[in-house]
Amino acid sequence: MTNESELKHLLSELIDPHTGQPLAEAVRAVVVRDGRAAVAVELGYPAAGWRKGLVDMVSGALRASGDVSEVTVDLEWRLAQHAVQDGLNPLEGVGNVIAVASGKGGVGKSTVAANLALALQAEGARVGVLDADIYGPSQPRMLGLSGAPQTTDNKRILPFEAHGLQAMSIGMLVKVDQAMIWRGPMATQALQQMVAETLWHDLDYLVVDLPPGTGDIQLTLAQRIPVAGAVAVTTPQEVAVDDVRRAVAMFNKVRIPVLGVVENMSTHICSNCGHEEAIFGTGGGSRIAAETGVTLLGQLPLEASLGRSTDQGRPIVAADPDHPVSLRFRELARRTAARLSLHNRNQQIRMPKIRIVD
Repeated sequence: MTNESELKHLLSELIDPHTGQPLAEAVRAVVVRDGRAAVAVELGYPAAGWRKGLVDMVSGALRASGDVSEVTVDLEWRLAQHAVQDGLNPLEGVGNVIAVASGKGGVGKSTVAANLALALQAEGARVGVLDADIYGPSQPRMLGLSGAPQTTDNKRILPFEAHGLQAMSIGMLVKVDQAMIWRGPMATQALQQMVAETLWHDLDYLVVDLPPGTGDIQLTLAQRIPVAGAVAVTTPQEVAVDDVRRAVAMFNKVRIPVLGVVENMSTHICSNCGHEEAIFGTGGGSRIAAETGVTLLGQLPLEASLGRSTDQGRPIVAADPDHPVSLRFRELARRTAARLSLHNRNQQIRMPKIRIVD
């Protein structure tokens, strides 16, 4: 098989493990000279951590053809804005809003949101975090934020910077020990002001850490804030799965695509011996994904360093990038962005940006 078009067709049928779909038009070009092949691949999601895996997959397929002995792969990605709810326009300075939600508290949603944002950044995207948990903001501590925000001359709030992320939280606007005794309308107004008045700059993704449940904040987000997709966080326990089922149903009703489910605390990893055990049961994430027809994006362990790192203001993806849990978050980030890349694009916005990995 020496025909370049045939080799391109061969590669286009390879399955992208992050989208679950063939590479198809992502294979932009194949050039073969004297047994050496050069392949150009353009993905719709950031994938710096998949470069070696992609090279191995492409090289294996071409070498199996019998005509290629050496392969080089140029990988780049084009990050587009995707469609949001009818009647809403994308946020200024933000490509896509990804909401991280859970049906109940205590499932590690904020930890997942912080590390997901850092993992998306590590994969090659510009990322921000908005802490929308008005009553119990966690991101200031998790990201190590301190001080009061600065404003521009026209009263726009400048986001904080933490580990390369742009970040904003109601926790930065009130005292740390101040109780947020607000009724629903006040809480939703605070959320809208944070979203509208924060001067986000050139973000590919804004990860929104929602409070647990399906109350006023979630409905405000669904009705007034342009969201490209949502991620639901659960644990393996049935009581958590029941509540995630309600969260997924809510997003479906308001026409926000659910990109998938994350099963947190899937197993416990002993810090002494490394033994991994499913102390909260098994299969909760898989069951809710199958039942609701969404993707199981990943399973994350209950691991001591994961909790310690967020308490210290340096989530594990930033504190220890090569830790096995950090690598799981990187895979989760690629799967999340890849699932979003399959959805409709917003046709009324600027041309998307290109990120290139040498």
